[in-house]
Amino acid sequence: MTSRRLQITLQPAVLQWARERAGISLEELARKAKVSRERVLEWERSGKISIAQADRLAGCTYTPLGLLYLTEPPDEPLPIADFRTRTDDPPPHSSPDLLETIHLMQRRQSWMRDELIESGTDPLAYIGAYGLAESPLQVAAAMRQFLNLADGWAAVEGSRTNVLELMRDRAEAAGVLVVFNGIVGNNTRRKLDPDEFQGFALVDAYAPLIFVNGADVKAAQIFTLSHELAHLFVGESGLSKFVDLDPGHHAIEQFCNEVAAEFLVPEADLRAFWPMVKSSADPYRTLARHFKVSSIVGARRALDLNLISRDAFHQFYRAYREGQPQRRSGDNFWNLPKWRIGPKFAAAVIRATKAGRLPYREAYALTGLKGTSFERLTDKMSAVSSASVIRIPTPC
Repeated sequence: MTSRRLQITLQPAVLQWARERAGISLEELARKAKVSRERVLEWERSGKISIAQADRLAGCTYTPLGLLYLTEPPDEPLPIADFRTRTDDPPPHSSPDLLETIHLMQRRQSWMRDELIESGTDPLAYIGAYGLAESPLQVAAAMRQFLNLADGWAAVEGSRTNVLELMRDRAEAAGVLVVFNGIVGNNTRRKLDPDEFQGFALVDAYAPLIFVNGADVKAAQIFTLSHELAHLFVGESGLSKFVDLDPGHHAIEQFCNEVAAEFLVPEADLRAFWPMVKSSADPYRTLARHFKVSSIVGARRALDLNLISRDAFHQFYRAYREGQPQRRSGDNFWNLPKWRIGPKFAAAVIRATKAGRLPYREAYALTGLKGTSFERLTDKMSAVSSASVIRIPTPC
């Protein structure tokens, strides 16, 4: 008997935890592990499993192998504040996909922070510069100034993709790491679920980071990016999911929602535009097209500004939900490294690697690219000039 076929005994509760943590059924695990359902049941009943099967179980459930050898299921707290709940109920389950994504972004941020500090870069003044006592209109105006956006900027952009690209490029130029991704790293078999989360912000004075779930629809991504940018301005990291744009009992989420709404659909602009569209067949869709937001954001904004009644909003909302198609995965546009990695971060990694400050194996781990794919990273950034998007001076 080879060592990998050697039978060992692990804790049944840990083996069951690994499967449930991944959110897969007995049948699905059996299919992925290429064993019978009865074999999986036996693992979870007795804990008896071969070393090779334990390796396969870890891979099928995206569980670090060492965790399977623990005496009891580990506690895996979310490393940032969880703003997805609207009541006092416990936070929802966090999938391995979500946890790995947050941990990878934290590693990128930590490395970038050290790189910037070592280069003598000053901290960013806008991080945490505003409190919840401030006016959302004031913070939204500061955000527009921060991104160097003129009044009415969204209305003149050709499409929602143009809006996202403009916001991302302006944010990166000002010092924010912005990531759009609909999968875990570069694994196309592991799609991120917008119904689990839509984005998160990691606050840091040197390397603030915003992650937007690229599997979500573009209109939602625009709101997510704006909302997470507001998180940076109030200095609060957190994970977000916008259920009906209702932040529940979270004061921070409520404030960031209000800031994002004002940033995208300024009150003055909406009040001026509303008389021209309020009697149309679908005023909220017209608002959505004009401001490059979703219809639900347009309707909610009209409600919050008392332009429509609550009954009118709920009538629209019921029809909106009934007519909504299933969310689709982000299209191939978001699969470009320019969006999954970002020009700013990519330029820093390439520069540090060529200067010998960053081992290639660590660069591969940070970017998810290896060999020739990593060497071509500069080209994959669509020839974006690193000098224009990074604050690290060229080494001598």
